[in-house]
Amino acid sequence: MAIKFQYNKTSLTNLGKQLKVRQRALPTLKNKESALRLSVIQAKKDSERLAAELEAAIQRYDYLAALWNEFEPGLIRITDIDLKEVKVAGVKCPQLDEIHYELAPFNAFVKPAWYADGVRILQELTRLGLESEVFEQKRRILDFQRKKTTQKVNLYEKVQIPGYQEAILKIKRYMEDEENLSKAASKIVKTRHALEEEEEAI
Repeated sequence: MAIKFQYNKTSLTNLGKQLKVRQRALPTLKNKESALRLSVIQAKKDSERLAAELEAAIQRYDYLAALWNEFEPGLIRITDIDLKEVKVAGVKCPQLDEIHYELAPFNAFVKPAWYADGVRILQELTRLGLESEVFEQKRRILDFQRKKTTQKVNLYEKVQIPGYQEAILKIKRYMEDEENLSKAASKIVKTRHALEEEEEAI
């Protein structure tokens, strides 16, 4: 990325300010990047752990498989899911808050005794499944933000900061050259004047 500048003090001052802003922001961006990286890893572990718990719970209740044929499909359903927003390394992420269920009325005297346990089992399984999904969504959001932060770190570190430093150096050299030329020109003029005065004196 070519940085546009002019060979004057105003441009030098502006470039200096831009360079300082980026140099001050870089450590913060690096910290954010590493925090996001760790959060992505943690969210992935949590998602995988919950998916494994769900699988284990399904296998744990496998012995009830024959009984599920007696269970009424519309007995319990999810009516709403409450998600809350939490900030992780400055990034807004979803977190499962509450699951609202609607339980259809049933006569406990007529239906099998295990219906109440069946409802509890289904609530446990849906909670595990939904939590796993929310953590996976959280991981995707954090990973996207981590990639954006990494790009910004690379832009500052490898492109902009060296670019501004190089531009500042060019302006300083140019200004030094101008000053040296000006001094040299004034010396030449003085020497000429001195020679002319000597010639006039002779």
